[in-house]
Amino acid sequence: MFQKILVAIDNSAIGQHVFDEALTLTQQIGGKLMLLHVLDPFDERSPSSIAFQTNTLYPTFQAEAMNYYMGQWEVLKKEGIEFLRLFYEQAIAKGVATEFSQNFGEPGRVICELARNWQADLIIVGRRGRRGLSELFLGSVSNYVLHHAPCSVLTVQGPLAAQ
Repeated sequence: MFQKILVAIDNSAIGQHVFDEALTLTQQIGGKLMLLHVLDPFDERSPSSIAFQTNTLYPTFQAEAMNYYMGQWEVLKKEGIEFLRLFYEQAIAKGVATEFSQNFGEPGRVICELARNWQADLIIVGRRGRRGLSELFLGSVSNYVLHHAPCSVLTVQGPLAAQ
């Protein structure tokens, strides 16, 4: 049966729903929970890569832009750790053995890699309901995980997106 459950979450309504489902299941089976948040460089909330554009005429502007860019990443990292801690504390309060990790990279690959390294028995991931062109252009983390995971995968459906 499932003993080690990896749950990929973000700071959104669907993230809360995915966590709630994972916590309930983990409590019922007496398993361990690993909470994962992935900082995706291509996410809409990620800082713009404008800081990496070369500007040889104004080198001080380049340095200021880079400092701003790095500062924005630090804010996102802190926000991620804060909401992971909140979920962690909720799980611990319910008596569930829990760990958490925040990683950087392409979410689907990071989820599968951590599942492999942590030897997860089950991955729980949210599904936003993208279809058609939006899935083609924006991608689907849940679809990637379903096809590349080293273990079983449970998808939790969020509200269906307008098409």
